[in-house]
Amino acid sequence: MKYKGIDNCTIIGDAFFEAVSSVLDQNPDGLSEHEMLRLLQRDWFAFLGDSPWQPHALFCAHFLLFHALYRLRDAAREARRAHLDIGPLCIRWLPYRAADSAVATVDALREYYLDLANLEATSAQDVDALLASFWSPLQRNDGRAAALQELGLTDPVDDALIKRTYRQLAMQHHPDRGGDTQRLQAINAAVNLLLNSA
Repeated sequence: MKYKGIDNCTIIGDAFFEAVSSVLDQNPDGLSEHEMLRLLQRDWFAFLGDSPWQPHALFCAHFLLFHALYRLRDAAREARRAHLDIGPLCIRWLPYRAADSAVATVDALREYYLDLANLEATSAQDVDALLASFWSPLQRNDGRAAALQELGLTDPVDDALIKRTYRQLAMQHHPDRGGDTQRLQAINAAVNLLLNSA
């Protein structure tokens, strides 16, 4: 699969795994996925381009990173060297415990990320549909109230206040200022719903 001229097959290799492992080793207290993507962007994920990252490009980088993380975790577990804790907000090496190597249940996320066919099969349209589906329950069940809540507002409000609040939140949560990409996307979706539903 190619994204903007980058062949993902060339990314998935020993040098990439070593780069991901090195980032983890240099951050023993752990780091977020966003921080890892930033640290790896120049050498491995240049296709992300400037922030805000495009949804499909972000999905590709996310998938490749998690593919590497699960492969590293498996290798460390097999060698009884360490346990890689892959959490939503913190990814870090932990000391090895024998209990970590016991496979009691199938890890569906691990299975998903280890199968590169899942990356190949996910188009930009699929990613857009997934993002759109995030807001559809809110649109069915009083989307305005939920969108206002996302911005910390309650009715009655006018468009000027929504826009002013949006600018403040966008600056606060922008990844370039240390914010979270997912939070910024949720704020953007809320504002789009509020300003385009009138």
